[in-house]
Amino acid sequence: MPFSADVKTTAINAFYQEMSLSNYQPTVNALQAFKKQQDLNDWFYYQLIRKLAQSQISKFENYNQYTLLKWFYLIKSGYDARLATRDNQLILYVRSEDDISDLPYFRLDNSSYICLNYHDYGTSFKIDVPYILADIYDSSLKKNFSYRVTKLPSLKSENYRRKDVAFTYRGKVYNFKLRINEEINDIFNNYPIVDYSSYFNIPISTETYDSLIPALRNYTKRMKVEKGIDYLMRFTRYSFMYEDDRILYGKEKRLSPEQTLINEASDCDDRAALFFYLVKEIYNLPMIAIRYPTHVTVAVQFDKTIGKGILYKGEYYTICEPTPQETDLNLGEVSARHAAEHYEIVYHYSPR
Repeated sequence: MPFSADVKTTAINAFYQEMSLSNYQPTVNALQAFKKQQDLNDWFYYQLIRKLAQSQISKFENYNQYTLLKWFYLIKSGYDARLATRDNQLILYVRSEDDISDLPYFRLDNSSYICLNYHDYGTSFKIDVPYILADIYDSSLKKNFSYRVTKLPSLKSENYRRKDVAFTYRGKVYNFKLRINEEINDIFNNYPIVDYSSYFNIPISTETYDSLIPALRNYTKRMKVEKGIDYLMRFTRYSFMYEDDRILYGKEKRLSPEQTLINEASDCDDRAALFFYLVKEIYNLPMIAIRYPTHVTVAVQFDKTIGKGILYKGEYYTICEPTPQETDLNLGEVSARHAAEHYEIVYHYSPR
């Protein structure tokens, strides 16, 4: 059912009614069944809807119809999705209470609606309040959309490839044969900047996990905890090239831990998230994430604090810098530049 009308409420309502009279339910049932079977988080469910809409009408052929299909399937899946317009742009929003720092949103009836298709418009998107269309709305739409990722979708083993990684620790070279999958970059391509609680808890796919974590555990099993953490810190610091996001991507972008393993270069946010993940998996110690004006790092709680320590809620934490600095920092050391700066604790992890 082609949509060639202007972006107006009457035309959109007509599209919705026509779709509602079609045999759409088996498609929605299949989407929901796959979501349940694969235990998909909302973000990955939305990627599934995007693929479905793209298979029915290419976004490059009829962008408005493609967007309307995504909106329709989100609504029929129980999400409170809304449409807005500005200069004949059709903008898709979904109700979410997540703290997202790089996407436009609007407030309505004490709820936040976050833009889902901002990336499609790029620099042509105007950051101001859009005109909210009189959407089809049903009070039964109870679902908030969450950007939190707690599990990665299953990926085909044959799509993984080997990546050799090596770094030197105390004069000895350690080699790793990682199994990586470029599809991870694709599924996180438009993933927004979420809060640190969500960001620091993004997992790694099973195949990549199995190619790295057992090897790290084997290398550190005879080390004292502090030395083992030092090993993980330097693995994260020196196994990958450093590059600022603004140079790599032209904007701020946070890589998931697995993306940092996949890509050749990464910055401090990415290193902090990967280091946090490794410490959590291997030692499961209390940690805090520390944000300076232009830098993010991690501090770990030991039985005995090393260096000056960071006091947080009555406990001291040792800074463990996983990003290359001007000098080769040891546990408990911070660069002279950051030592003079104000910082804030943006995430606290305490093992259960």
